[in-house]
Amino acid sequence: MELKSLSKVLSGNSYPGRGIVLGMSEDKQFAVAAYFIMGRSTNSRNRIFVTDGEGLRTQAHDPSKMEDPSLIIYSPVRVLDNYTIITNGDQTDTIYEGMKAGKCFMGSQEERTFEPDSPNYTPRISGLMHVENGKYDYRLSILKTDEGRPECTVRQLFAYDTPFPGEGRFLHTYSGDGNPLPSFSGEPERVDIKGNLDDFTDMIWNSLNHDNKVSLFTRFIEIATGKVETRIVNINA
Repeated sequence: MELKSLSKVLSGNSYPGRGIVLGMSEDKQFAVAAYFIMGRSTNSRNRIFVTDGEGLRTQAHDPSKMEDPSLIIYSPVRVLDNYTIITNGDQTDTIYEGMKAGKCFMGSQEERTFEPDSPNYTPRISGLMHVENGKYDYRLSILKTDEGRPECTVRQLFAYDTPFPGEGRFLHTYSGDGNPLPSFSGEPERVDIKGNLDDFTDMIWNSLNHDNKVSLFTRFIEIATGKVETRIVNINA
């Protein structure tokens, strides 16, 4: 698979929806993560990211404008021991509780499906980073309809046990804008990861469509020590 410029992939898609990037820094020192949300409706755009312990949650920027919180208010990031869970919905909690009970990443999602937002049926995308004893691996998954047919849930897992420096994988909910929105298809895109945490954060934020971007979370985890550094950017500052 061709290594693509993450900046060009983002700038070339006006509406990837929600996206997860996982990978490794160029200097091999850091496990790298990013999660962003975009929105077309007033309800979707009325959000910000805020820290929640070691994790992250969404909240209404203006509570008086909140219409339906069911699919937009959740914890995108939670940490369980040496695992960092990143998702685009409340399946973060499902995975967290499942793994805490001894299930695997995909086993924790076996009773979940895509989002019930007909006609889009937004895929549930999830990522898992494992940093322990100087080693790092990650996984990505997607739960989506079978070619737009909600009678069937397609469950795909992509596991990367040896990340390469300066590379990552990008999984997003939609392949582009449309009505209904077309779900992501294929394997997560192989993309470059450049610079330090601030460079990486600025590149993603500046590459996202200005009219649709809402919030961005980025994190570097030092593989040798587990030390964490995070950035959050909100359009509704």
